[in-house]
Amino acid sequence: MATKRIVGIGGTMRAGSSSERLTRAVLDACASSGAETTMFDGIALARFGHFNVENSARSDDEIAFIEAIRGCDGIVIGTPGYHGGVSGLVKNAIDLLEDLRGDQRTYFADRPVGLIVSAAGWQAGGVTLAALRGIVHAMRGWPTPVGIAVNSVEQRLFDTAGTLVDAGVAGLVKAQAQQIMGFRSQTVAA
Repeated sequence: MATKRIVGIGGTMRAGSSSERLTRAVLDACASSGAETTMFDGIALARFGHFNVENSARSDDEIAFIEAIRGCDGIVIGTPGYHGGVSGLVKNAIDLLEDLRGDQRTYFADRPVGLIVSAAGWQAGGVTLAALRGIVHAMRGWPTPVGIAVNSVEQRLFDTAGTLVDAGVAGLVKAQAQQIMGFRSQTVAA
C-alpha cells in the first residue's frame, strides 16, 4: 500500500500557537502510523495573498500549497476560534483551494478532514467547530467524527517543552489521527 500523505493547515501569526501545535500533534500521530506529513502553519499561510476569484495568478507558496492539497490523502485543519468563527488566515487558505474546483477529485472530495479549534473560551469552540464542519461538507470532504475543540485559557495543553500534557486532548488527537489514517474512500457506482 502506498504511503498516505496528510497535510496540516493552521495556526496563527504567532509561531507555536495552540491551534498550530494541536495540528502538528495530529500530524505526528499520523506520521507514527506511517504517513508522510506536510504542515502549512500560520506563518506560511500569511504569505498567501488575499483570495480573489477573478485573479488566477498564484505565488510559488500558493502553488505549493494547492499542489500539496491536490495530492494528499487526508487533511487536518486547525484554527483559533476568533469571535465564534474561523480565523481569516485559515479561511483565506481554504478559499484559495477554489483552484481545485475543476479537478476530477474536486476540493476535498474522498478525503478525511480532521478539525481542530482552539479558543480563549468555551463558546467559540463549538460554534467554530460546527462552522468548519459546514465548510468541509461544502467542499465535498469527510469531517472525521472526532473533532477537537479546546479552551486554551482554562486547559493546560502543553508543558514548557511543548509536549501535549492534557490526557483527554491527547486521546482525541490519537483518535482523530486513527480516523484519518483508517479512512477508506467508497466509490459509489451510478
